[in-house]
Amino acid sequence: MNKAELVDEVHRLLGERTSKAAAERAAGSVLRAIKRGLRRDSEVHLAGFGTFTVAQRSARNGFNPHTRRPMKIPAMKLVRFKAGSSLRTLR
Repeated sequence: MNKAELVDEVHRLLGERTSKAAAERAAGSVLRAIKRGLRRDSEVHLAGFGTFTVAQRSARNGFNPHTRRPMKIPAMKLVRFKAGSSLRTLR
């Protein structure tokens, strides 16, 4: 599912009386709130859905796959997601 499909699904779930633009704003607002929560608290927990956390990956040595030359990969922050119980039992 891409963002456009997500907006379509939110629009369908909110009902026909809601505009597609409002559904797009709602979906965008949720995504922005998750980003803001990760920046501020380094963790966003959505009960029944899962937990987003910020992890630190340390610098390491790697190689360029095209040239096979060694290179240093810098340290970086990344987002991890751990699914909640209701999402893990998805069928």
